[in-house]
Amino acid sequence: KPEAAAIKRFYEEKRLRFEKPEQVRVEFVALNQAKLMESATVSDDEIKAWYQANEKRYKQAEQRQGVIGENAASIFRGAGDLVAGNPEGDVTVVEFFDYNCSWCKRGLPEILALIEEDKNVRLVMKEFPIFGADSEYAARAALASAAQGKYWEFHLALLGHEGKVSKQTVDEIAAAQGLDVARLKADMEKPEIKDNIERNRQLGQAMAIEGTPAFIVDG
Repeated sequence: KPEAAAIKRFYEEKRLRFEKPEQVRVEFVALNQAKLMESATVSDDEIKAWYQANEKRYKQAEQRQGVIGENAASIFRGAGDLVAGNPEGDVTVVEFFDYNCSWCKRGLPEILALIEEDKNVRLVMKEFPIFGADSEYAARAALASAAQGKYWEFHLALLGHEGKVSKQTVDEIAAAQGLDVARLKADMEKPEIKDNIERNRQLGQAMAIEGTPAFIVDG
């Protein structure tokens, strides 16, 4: 994927309305080297069409950078955030995820390897349920499990579950992890649990996050 700086540079070129086509051509080629292996020439119309096809993504990237700057405290050190890895690490990785996201599940081993290999990484987990009522239930249960000191273990068990994480699955995994399920369900109804998820949703919406997993790195 193009780096944020490259996207910004290309966007600035677009604002020139292709008055300097050679500069735009250089950026286009730099971002599409693999696609151009078999083609020695690229027309300005092709460049413009390519940009227009990707314009939404570029605008989202620009919007996201602005929101990150304005909301850095809430994103990287928000109230109620659950943290793994080194809580005092100088590199913070924020993950927005859903327990029914197949890509989140597939990426779990890489996340675990990251915090194991780099002891300076601080992992912030943002519950971001986007796949319906079951995901919402799982997110609330996970946050509530922190009151029993079991968030990390429960989090890993939920993400490690093969197949759909239903409400019944959440309850079964909670019991298997040694959680007091009755207490868990009571804690799930506390206002701060719903507020945590709502804050994450607002941040995600502001940054145009439309899917999971989504990562933000600071440091």
